[in-house]
Amino acid sequence: MTSWVQAALLLLLLCLSAAGGQLQKEALLDFSSITPINNVVQDPRSGRVYLGAVNTIYQLDEALREEARTVTGPKEDARTCTPPVSTPYCQDTKPSPNVNKLLLVHPSNGSLIVCGSRYRGICSLLNLSNVEQQLYYSDSKGERTYVASIEDGVAVVAVMSTYVNKDGNTFNVFLVGKGYGSLDSSKLISTRILQDYRDWVVFESIIEASTVQATPFVPKYLHDFRHAFKEEGFVYFLFSRTMGSTDNKNFTFVSRLCEDDPHYYSYTELQLNCGPGNKYNKVQAAYVASPGKELVLFMVASPDEDGADSALCMYPLNTINERLVDIISACYSDSGKIAGIPAVDIPYSYKTDEFCTSHIDVSSLCGADFLPSPLASKPEFALQAKAVIIRRGLLTAVAIAVENDHTIAFLGNSLGEVYKVRRGWNGTCGRGWFSEVCKVMSSGSVQGKGLGEESRITKVPVQTCHLKTDCQSCVSPWDPYCGWCVLEGRCTRRSDCRRAEEKNGWLWSPKQQCVKIVSFNPPNLSCKKTQHKCKCSKCSIFICVQGARCPQFENPDPVLIPVGFKTTIGFEGINLDVYQASLLSSFTVTLYSCSLGREDCSLCKNADPKYRCVWCVKRRSCVYEKLCTNDQGTECPDPHITDIIPRYGPVRGGISVTIKGSNLGIHKEDIKAISVVGVPCIHQENKYAVSTRNMMSVFYYLILQDPIARSVYPANGSKAGGTVITISGFNLDTATREDIAVTVGGVVCFEKAMTAKEAQAFVGDVPCYVNALQDDKLFLDPPSSQPQARSKRHRRRRDTSSDPLDLLIKFGNGEWVVGSVHYESNNEVPLFIIIPAVIIPMLLIILVSVYCYRRKSQQAEREYEKVKHQLENLEESVRDRCKKEFTDLMIEMEDHTNELSEGRIPFLDYKTYTDRVFFLPSKDGANDVMITGKLDIPEARKAIVGQALNQFSNLLNSKTFLINFIKTLEGRPDFNARAKVYFASLLTVALHGKLEYYTDIMRTLLLELMGNYVDSKNPKLMLRRSETVVERMLCNWMSICLYQFLKDSAGEPLYKLFRAIKHQTEKGPVDARVKKAKYTLNDTGLLGDDVEYCVLTLQVLVHGEGPDVTPVKVLNCDTVSQVKEKIIEAVYRNLPYSQRPKVDSVSLEWRPGSTGQILSDLDLTSQKEGRWRRINTLAHYNVRDNATLVLSMVLHTQQNYDQNQDNQEERNALLEDDKVFHLVRPDELDEMKSKRGMKDKSMTKAITEIYLTRLLSVKGTLQQFVDDFFRSVLCSGSVVPPAIKYFFDFLDEQALKHDNVDEETVHIWKTNSLPLRFWVNILKNPHFTFDVHVTEVVDASLSVIAQTFMDACTKTEHKLSRDSPSNKLLYAKEISTYKKMVDDYYKGIRQMVSVSDQDMNTHLAEVSRTHTDKLNTQVALHQLYQYASKYYDGIIQSLDEDPAAQSKQLTLRLQRIAAALENKVTDL
Repeated sequence: MTSWVQAALLLLLLCLSAAGGQLQKEALLDFSSITPINNVVQDPRSGRVYLGAVNTIYQLDEALREEARTVTGPKEDARTCTPPVSTPYCQDTKPSPNVNKLLLVHPSNGSLIVCGSRYRGICSLLNLSNVEQQLYYSDSKGERTYVASIEDGVAVVAVMSTYVNKDGNTFNVFLVGKGYGSLDSSKLISTRILQDYRDWVVFESIIEASTVQATPFVPKYLHDFRHAFKEEGFVYFLFSRTMGSTDNKNFTFVSRLCEDDPHYYSYTELQLNCGPGNKYNKVQAAYVASPGKELVLFMVASPDEDGADSALCMYPLNTINERLVDIISACYSDSGKIAGIPAVDIPYSYKTDEFCTSHIDVSSLCGADFLPSPLASKPEFALQAKAVIIRRGLLTAVAIAVENDHTIAFLGNSLGEVYKVRRGWNGTCGRGWFSEVCKVMSSGSVQGKGLGEESRITKVPVQTCHLKTDCQSCVSPWDPYCGWCVLEGRCTRRSDCRRAEEKNGWLWSPKQQCVKIVSFNPPNLSCKKTQHKCKCSKCSIFICVQGARCPQFENPDPVLIPVGFKTTIGFEGINLDVYQASLLSSFTVTLYSCSLGREDCSLCKNADPKYRCVWCVKRRSCVYEKLCTNDQGTECPDPHITDIIPRYGPVRGGISVTIKGSNLGIHKEDIKAISVVGVPCIHQENKYAVSTRNMMSVFYYLILQDPIARSVYPANGSKAGGTVITISGFNLDTATREDIAVTVGGVVCFEKAMTAKEAQAFVGDVPCYVNALQDDKLFLDPPSSQPQARSKRHRRRRDTSSDPLDLLIKFGNGEWVVGSVHYESNNEVPLFIIIPAVIIPMLLIILVSVYCYRRKSQQAEREYEKVKHQLENLEESVRDRCKKEFTDLMIEMEDHTNELSEGRIPFLDYKTYTDRVFFLPSKDGANDVMITGKLDIPEARKAIVGQALNQFSNLLNSKTFLINFIKTLEGRPDFNARAKVYFASLLTVALHGKLEYYTDIMRTLLLELMGNYVDSKNPKLMLRRSETVVERMLCNWMSICLYQFLKDSAGEPLYKLFRAIKHQTEKGPVDARVKKAKYTLNDTGLLGDDVEYCVLTLQVLVHGEGPDVTPVKVLNCDTVSQVKEKIIEAVYRNLPYSQRPKVDSVSLEWRPGSTGQILSDLDLTSQKEGRWRRINTLAHYNVRDNATLVLSMVLHTQQNYDQNQDNQEERNALLEDDKVFHLVRPDELDEMKSKRGMKDKSMTKAITEIYLTRLLSVKGTLQQFVDDFFRSVLCSGSVVPPAIKYFFDFLDEQALKHDNVDEETVHIWKTNSLPLRFWVNILKNPHFTFDVHVTEVVDASLSVIAQTFMDACTKTEHKLSRDSPSNKLLYAKEISTYKKMVDDYYKGIRQMVSVSDQDMNTHLAEVSRTHTDKLNTQVALHQLYQYASKYYDGIIQSLDEDPAAQSKQLTLRLQRIAAALENKVTDL
């Protein structure tokens, strides 16, 4: 810890000493800690001092004597560990010191807030009266309760405040300012609650303000907080920071926000310059005091480069506030300018322009969600102050005191030295700061043997007036504390000189003038002499002998002498004529102080009249009446309540409440009325006592609540009582113990129903000795011999000795037979008879059971072996084929793998990716205006429209407006599902620049949606379909957050899977018309007929690109277009699909000899079968293996155009005349279906199973690629995107708040939000991620894999049968493995370290900064406004009905935007 802390500690106690009376010449008070001291605070009520040291918290009294201590470290911890450290995820822990980061007195509940550097800066509450008593601590509440920093160099400041929620409830909170630490999870500025309330827990940050709390720019600014205070409804933070650029120079800022601002919208920073050219640019410490009529911020600062010198600067708080108002007003109404010059800066934002573009008349300076924030002053408009004091060395602390209208500054430096300087008159320079009065403490005075400066705290007097023996030495230092008390002839403080108010009664002169006696007239004075005179220095003392006439003094008048008031005492002398010498006698008077035991006005006025005590308003104390001449209060101040016992009471009342406080009346009759929440209470006058005054009065409140009993244990008990009953429930701490009565059946419960002496027990008719009686046990000694009678009631002899004996218990008049007792009998059955009679039947039963079990097991095993044998035969038949296909595929895929290793995966850029995910499914597809980015706006209106759209963007940034906007649209019946999806996508693009805000809106809407589903008892249906705007917003949010994960991790296995499916599909025949293939995973897309074909290798030349030949594998049954596609794929494999020539733009020429032939799908040579015409294939043209084909680009000349036009007309004519087919005629398929329909069901199923073997072959070939993709997506051991962890934790937290949400429901929510909403979409549409073309046959196979992925994510067990769909049967064996992968994935994510709000917002802000400028934001705003225009009346009505919208003038702003965008002339 740096030495500035030590100096600050000294100064704190200096100020405390300044408030006290004159200190005598005595040894300095000090206290030594065994570890460095980090923080010091004092309780203003008790005067206790609390030290926050490394590993220890000390509690000292005013004299720095230790009262208590508590140990805070070292603790087992690791820097990267998330508490609690007992979890298995905390590794490499070691004992680590706990540096105290924050000490703050919480007076209203008598606690001390303590925050340290261990366990991510978690805080605790200690008892102010005894710090050894810990009132609250929890390390299991997660990131939301991390307050301080674990970094030693990061300072933390805080100030107490209050927070009022929407329901009007007021809570004690403290605002924290903290710099950036690399491993910190807490926020730059946060508001921390001090009690549990609903979802809030103690120390939770209850305000979310992403612009101030968490951005990626925070590490660049390097905040160093030094002071925090509040004044007149505002909270201020003083700190230094950089400007966020590469230059690390610091600048000092004071920031202000409204105390009642629930979102930090009012956060504004003002730069403070100290000294010429802002030489002293880095604040070190500060103090707020009132040296005159206004508050002033005193600040010591130093240069950034070195600490050779430091300065003290002053900033009046009124001037700071005025400058802040200028900055705010300039942004709200003057486009950020003052006198035409830009004055407003934009901290913590990537935006550099168009920030303060609105012209809004705002009366409140506390901001709003639609107003720009945060704001800061530009350097040109910094508040400048002169360096009133400049000293060598590094000043690290400052404290201010006011004495006799003089301002005294105490300055501490890094060497532990403290200087006292004052503000006063200087004859040559006028009024200003003068030089030091004295050095209060040097560094040597705080050092001890074995102790450094950081381990000792010393209490030093701020004045030593009593050491000055003459007037000149008293006034010459110009010490504002010391002056010459003329009539008393001593150097004192003004308050200690009784006649200081008289003219020249107390001398303090900047001219150092003392009073000198020049002459005395008359020179001689007569003195009234008495008969008996005595000079003690010469007189002897006479000792009176008992029985003699002794001289003595008696009857003193007055007997009561008030302290502090000069009083003449008269007395009578007896037997004074007997002795002429000096004598020793005594009498008794009573000295009293009115203030002793009368700390408030009520006690003062209740004093015995003989003491003549009055309440002096000016002194605010009880004094003797002559000591308070003109300020005697006729009425006492208002009552102050300091405590209410109990704090909790039942709503219906009926309990006694004790109110403690000051000025609560003098007599019991003074209490006129007492009420609690408006209900009058009965004053119990016999218990009234005059109040006692506390040093600091605070308002306390009584919480009305009824105790609620939820359960009673045990449910049954003895009628005689004695059963201990445990009652569980809520609010059982209501009222006091005396007010509580518990009855069972109308009988009041006692702790014990009966003692052991009162209990009686009988076995038969013989009493037993009762050893002990517990709550649930009775210990007895039975009779040694067997009683003769069965019971006490039946005294006849028993018929047989085997009859049981009653065990009777008697409590009072109640008797109970609780059981029976048997005594051992000699007439027992022989053991050799018992054993066979029991064991033989048992053996028979066991043998029969074993036989039945083995028989059943053997039968089941035979059936299992039979089924297993059938499956093995099926698998064996497929295995060989799969092996061959897989080997071929691996060979073919090797080239693709080499391409991937060279980084040739054709990933789409971010804009194209989002365009396709968001807008490609829209009705306009690739022609959607959001993809083209083209708006039809006249050139003359572009500037006006652009400005209006910027204003509309600001309006969308108002949470109140946006929520009303969305709800209004969703309430309209014509706002269908497609419109909701499109609207949500537009909104995503429009708010892409503030993704933190977008996330906040999404969370708000999700919470409302979740509540609706939970309330409707159907929570499992949530997020299943995109029926609301927020569901599509979530899908888009996932797409944004997982883009980088796709590129870094999951993209490569997905691309390999796509390529493998495409290659395997194209290895066999594919019907170009019916879109069916021989090799597929989808049974509905399976080409059923056996088509004869062979593989051809073509030698392809590209016209105009040289003689190089490219070998291309095709099938002789391929159409010409299919051949073109394969050729283009092979020739242009290094280009993404969008840059390749299209099939229609190339021609294919076969050159079997000297002449060439243009190949076409349809021409006059096409074969005709009735009205059906077959598409031409290579077999039709009789193209042979190793044939040479030329690929040419179609030139768009007029001749070619005419030729192409003729060919097209010819082709159209052919299509009009005939029906076209490729491999299988559709009518043949219909005939096959009808024939199958006539056969029985078993035959149809048998044919399906024949096809299933072909599906199995393809499935086995692709299995590795499917597994690789699933592992890349469902592996929590690798890097999991922070968005997934963040959102899953959000779902887990919300689930805990609802009773009807079980673990299965949470699993469904997670599945609906991630796998079904994102991964299935990406899996079925590879062209959303890659620049590729997905054919229908490939899409069919991808759909099967996507369905398998969906099945794996569900909790429902799928029971398979022969009637199950083929795609279900296809992956039946693997589905259990995939399900376990999903479960392990979800569990692994739950066990990961939480992603804090700060980290998530940092990630989102970085995405915004990187990609927003590439998107068509203006187009999205324009399209969004079309919805606002369409539903304009409904939106206006919604805003008019919302008080929050009215206060922010949202209706007026929308009307102005409408006028600008729709070119309307209005009176606005």
